[in-house]
Amino acid sequence: MNETIRLLVERKSVRVYTGQKISDENKNLILDAAIQAPTAGNMHLYSIIDVTDRQIIDRLAINCDHQAFIAQAAMVLVFCADYQRTYDGFTLTQSDISIQKPRVGDLLLACNDAIIAAQNAVTAASSLGIGSCYIGDILENAERNTELLHLPAFVLPITMLVFGYPTQQQIDRKKPARIGREFIVHENGYQQMDADQYERMIETQSKLAGTPAVSVNSYYSDLYKRKYQAAFTQEMNRSAGVMIKKWTHE
Repeated sequence: MNETIRLLVERKSVRVYTGQKISDENKNLILDAAIQAPTAGNMHLYSIIDVTDRQIIDRLAINCDHQAFIAQAAMVLVFCADYQRTYDGFTLTQSDISIQKPRVGDLLLACNDAIIAAQNAVTAASSLGIGSCYIGDILENAERNTELLHLPAFVLPITMLVFGYPTQQQIDRKKPARIGREFIVHENGYQQMDADQYERMIETQSKLAGTPAVSVNSYYSDLYKRKYQAAFTQEMNRSAGVMIKKWTHE
């Protein structure tokens, strides 16, 4: 495999850092790579908040499910779905007509833009030897984060990335096994799995991870309790609902 594919395959989340600072040169390379990402209609329906104030980072660590390692990161970027810039441009230049407010479809398109840009940043960082970790918990505590980051109505923080140079332990740590391609890639249309396929999927993943196989019931019972019923998930759903209401105009 070539170097680009190797970076994509070997990349893993890094949550422990050496404390080494990220140079301005490397930071700018990461940001420039993010901005070169594909964007719907070249509209750039996203913004990146470069969080440099350590007090704000400390608050984000608390708001994002009390994850202390966030506060230890050398660089923190919040990727936002942003239709505010476009909407404000419309109102500035077309003040003689009634401008339609952005709706859910606009939000989803802007989310695509933001997440694609974030992944460009991740890949660029990896190429520089800098680790990263996605923080989906930025979707929690909408009211706190909106105030903290001064977010207007049509800007939604869809994901956060924290960066830092990985410790040797993190470099050596084995990447969690992904499920097999045959369970993810569908040809010409979606195919729901039967019980046998679920068993094979979990068995395949266990073999790749080098761990004992578990039953389908055990796997999904644990997943349901650990993730779907967790307090952070409940808060995330509540918070996301608050933010999306601005786009549904309810």
